[in-house]
Parts: sequence; C-alpha cells; structure tokens
Amino acid sequence: MSNQSKFNKRRAAGLLVAMGVVYGDIGTSPLYVMKAIVTGQGGLQAIDEHFMFGAVSLVFWTMTLLTTIKYVLIALNADNHGEGGIFSLFALVRHRARWLVIPAMIGGAALLADGALTPAVTVTTAIEGLRDVPAYVQLFGTSQRTIILITLGIITLLFMLQRFGTNTIGKLFGPIMLGWFTFLGISGLVNLSQDWTILRALNPYYAWLLLISPANKMGILILGSVFLATTGAEALYSDLGHVGKTNIRLSWPYVKLCLLLSYFGQAAWILGPGQEFQGAVNPFFAMLPANLTMAAVVFATLAAIIASQSLISGSFTLVSEAIRLKLFPRLLTTYPGKAVGQMYLPVINWGLWGVTSILVIFFQTSERMEAAYGLAITLTMLMTTTLIYAFMRQKRVPVLGAGLLTGFFAMIELIFLIASAAKFWHGGYVAVGLALVIFVVMVVWYRGEQIVKQHNQPLSLRQYQDQLAKLRDDQTVDKFQTNVVFLTSRMNGDQVERKVLYSILDKWPKRADVYWFVNVTITDEPYTAEYTVDTLATDYLVTVKLYLGFRVRQDINRYLRTIVRDLMATGRLASQRQTYSVTPGRDVGDFRFVIIEEKLENGSQLSRLDRLVIETKLAIKKYATTPAKWFGLEFSEVTVETVPILFNGIPALPITEKKCTGAD
Repeated sequence: MSNQSKFNKRRAAGLLVAMGVVYGDIGTSPLYVMKAIVTGQGGLQAIDEHFMFGAVSLVFWTMTLLTTIKYVLIALNADNHGEGGIFSLFALVRHRARWLVIPAMIGGAALLADGALTPAVTVTTAIEGLRDVPAYVQLFGTSQRTIILITLGIITLLFMLQRFGTNTIGKLFGPIMLGWFTFLGISGLVNLSQDWTILRALNPYYAWLLLISPANKMGILILGSVFLATTGAEALYSDLGHVGKTNIRLSWPYVKLCLLLSYFGQAAWILGPGQEFQGAVNPFFAMLPANLTMAAVVFATLAAIIASQSLISGSFTLVSEAIRLKLFPRLLTTYPGKAVGQMYLPVINWGLWGVTSILVIFFQTSERMEAAYGLAITLTMLMTTTLIYAFMRQKRVPVLGAGLLTGFFAMIELIFLIASAAKFWHGGYVAVGLALVIFVVMVVWYRGEQIVKQHNQPLSLRQYQDQLAKLRDDQTVDKFQTNVVFLTSRMNGDQVERKVLYSILDKWPKRADVYWFVNVTITDEPYTAEYTVDTLATDYLVTVKLYLGFRVRQDINRYLRTIVRDLMATGRLASQRQTYSVTPGRDVGDFRFVIIEEKLENGSQLSRLDRLVIETKLAIKKYATTPAKWFGLEFSEVTVETVPILFNGIPALPITEKKCTGAD
C-alpha cells in the first residue's frame, strides 16, 4: 500500500471517529428544535409561510455564525497542545489576569449542568417517537408513563456501562453517526424536493423580518428555541483533543449540510398542501413515511445514546481538568479500557445519573425539558468568548481587532442568553440551579486554596539541615523508615511548608536515611511528565518537583521509582542495600509516605467569611477521595498526620495561675 493510500485510510478513519465523538449533541438537535419553535408559536396549525421562512433562516444563520465561524474557524485555533474546551483555554491564559478564573468557573459549571440535561432531553425525545408507530400504540397506548419508564431504563443502562469503558461500542459510534447524518440528509431532501422555495430562507432578511414581525407571538424570545440548534458547538470544541482540528473542519461541512437538509425538509413538510394537524406533532417523525417511523425511532435512540455518551465522557474530562487546576475537590478516578485519556469518575457518573433521572421524572415530557435546555450552555459560550479575547491578546492580536471580533459574538450570545432567560420559570431554573451549585463548589475550593496559601509561612531546609543530619545519626531515636517522603502542596527551591519540618522535628521525630520532599506542579500543557531534583549538596535531603500535565495521572510512587534509579545511576544518591528482600540484589530501601492533612482550629484568626469558606471546603472534602488514593499510594506505607489548617494563626490564650491557700 502506498503512503498516499495509508494517509487516505488514516484520514477516513479520523473523519469517522470525529462523526462518533464530536457531533452527538448537535447531531440530535433536529429531533426537537423545530418542534420547540412551532410549539412556542402555538402549534403547527398556527404556522404560516412567513413564519416558517424566518424560523429556518434563524436556524441557518445561528449555525453559521456561532458553530461554523466562532467554533470551527476561530475557537479551534485556541488549542492547548491539541486539547480544547473551556478549562484547556483557561490553562492557556490564566497567567494574564487572576479574574479570568471567574468566567472559567462559570462556563465549566454551566457545561457540567448541561451534561445532565442532554441525556434527559435527547433520549426522551427519541422514545416519544414511538407514539407515531401504530404497533406500539396498540400494545402500550399513548401513556407518557411508559415512555418515561423506557427512557429511565436506557439512561440507567448507559450509566452502568461507563465503568467498563467504551472501547468496543465506541468503534461503532462513527459508522452509526455517519448513517444517522445521512438519514437526516436524505429524509430532509425528500421533503425539500416537494417545495424548493423554502431555500429562500438562506437570505438573512427573512430572519430579521420574523424578529420584528407582530405575527411572531414570541418576539425575540423565539431565539431561545432557535439556539437549541447550536447547543453542541461547545462540545465540539471540548472534544478537540480526541479527534484533532483538521478532522473536525473536514467533517463539519457534511454534518452541517445534513442538519440543514433536515431542518429545511421539516419546514417544507409543514408548509406542504393538505396538512391537517391535531394535537402535539413532532415534524421530524411526522414527515417520514409510516413504514419508516419505527426504524427512525431506533436510529434516533442510538444517536441520542451516543450524544449522551459524549456528554458523559466530556463531563469526566471537564471535572478531571478542574481538579488538576485546583478548582474542584479530588475525586476517585479510574482508567477503564485502552483508549488514551479515557477515564471514569464514579461520583460524577452516579451524580449525573441521579440528576438526569430526576429531570426525566420531574419534567415528564421532552417539551417541558426543552424549556430548561439551552440556558446553561449560552452562559458557557459567553464565557468562552471572554477567554478567547484573552487568548487573542496573548497572541498579540490588536485590541481593536480582538475586541470587535469577540464583541460581535458576545453581543449575539448575550441576545440568546436574554431570550433563553425567558425560560427561567418554565424550567430554566433547574439548569441555573445545577450550574450554581457546581459554581459554588468551585468558588469555595479555589478561595480555600488562596486563603491557606496567604497564611502559609515556608521554612528553609538549609536552615534546619544540621538538625536533620543530627537526627539522622541519632541512634537513641527509633528509625522511622529508610526513606521518608513528604508530599507538600507548596515548595519553592529549598523552601517547604512549616508543617513539614514540624512533623519531622517536633511532632514525632522521624529518623530516616533520606528525607524526600515532593511537590506536584500542574502545567498548562496536557501531557507533560518532567521533574527537577536538588539534593542540597547532601546525600540525605532530596527535593523533587514533578511537572505533570493537567491530563496526566499523579502516580507519585511510580514516578519516584524512576527518579530514585536515576539518582543512584548518576551517583547523587547512595545505594541502599537490603539484607532482607524477595528481590535479589535489591539496592533501593523501603519508603514511607507522610501525608499531612489540615484541620480548622477553633482559635484560628480568620474573618467570618474566610472561616465559612474553609469550613465549607473541609465539609466538601469529606466526599472527596483520600490523598493516598489520588497519588496512587494505596499499596504503599502511608502515615497520615493532622495539623491546624492555619499553622501560625492560633494565638495563645491568656490564663493566670491561681495561688493556692490553706482553705483550698
């Protein structure tokens, strides 16, 4: 096979993967966008030609301006060493200004809330298509309760499968979604061919005319429903690292064409002659021949499952990045399957399942769920635009150019946000509430880190070098371990946290041959794995700074093995021959890791607000994973100690000695 043939084969495979990974969310939009638009107008019977032309024109230009231009052409350039998404973008620009953490947290919280809404909306909408299947109606009737039970069953199964990874079924996602988009395109084209005049809606004049027309019962609020056509754009950017920008840009034209054909086809069917509408009708299913409805429901359900899978996997990645950027508590993370970067967070998985299931039961119908859908994602898009402006300025784009471009998109998104805000009391409060809870957790975690950092008073290891050398040789003190490793959250050169030296010298004198001080720094690049080491001109003090990417597992024990062997190989660390060992010729001694946990002391001098933040942070921390599990130390010797969270902030209390008298 020639090199060109191999390249073409790899490119085709890449495009197929992009189909299955990137477009799940936006690819299921035709199931509910047109239905939401016509429902807001008063039903299909209230639709006329002018309204339909304007609605389709709004959908077309929304997809073109936001999805195609902003995300596919502009946002994909803001990649962090091949990674995308709001936290990857924040990692790129966070050093420009401290306040940029605020839009990052707002956008991340809103996107995570969307991860619970998407499965509820898409799967319910797909299953509701069964009402158009005569055989189903004969067996089960038209009761919504049956629809809900089927939806809950599918959603539960989907979340149960997450712990096993998606390697096997993931290979089917691409072909299924390619078939789905082709089905959308062909079914839309068949109906569009009955009335080509609907293509006049490509003219933006019809979109403007509808917005100012008194016949439009919703006015500008119709944009809240139109926006649903582009909700998957943010997910498209977030999945950049899985498929690459080239594959997204090459596959998007076909995806967009198929989506537009479906929207235009639904519009042509609605305006078709002799149509009579009774009750609620979903144009997507209604425009299909009766003998294809069951197949369409199955196809739509598969597409909805894939869309949900993409959002669930995206939520895992989003939370993982937030954890490593110290914006979220550490949660137990496992890595099922063989796919690079694939992860599973049990707390997030079952939390999403619980929220999604409650949403299905609470809202009952997809029509009511659509009222909650879209509001959260408009916030994420607006926050992404803010960070893109910072990125463009970082790339030395002139202020005027960066401001005009991002200002244009911000204005559009702000209009969509206002329109979507009208949904607040119709269900949007659920999305806002979810996002707010997540945002509060992020704020508490971030601010808590800042408070502790402000009160931290580091000490120099060189200043206590003599004491450590004396302790090392003091035979009157029982030996604690050959190598004792302290994991420190803050270390600069030979400066370590006071609590570390207090643990060695004061709290419980720890005699060891070698004292290790290890600090992990999260880099702005996703897959960095580097370290620096300094022995301070000794053979018993070692400071190690690990530089790990925000998508790299923090298996401290395994990294330390490599570092120890490197130091021994270069003669910077003496060999530690072991008399007793199952490993012949073992020259590395035993290790014990010391983890110092911080507790809030009643007497600490904090403001009421800061104290509330710290108390809340510690309460949240109870549900996080232990440091030992997070750093991969489950099978290592670990000692956990506790110190006051503000080690130097507890003043002594005055007390007077009572003089004893004979009467006493």
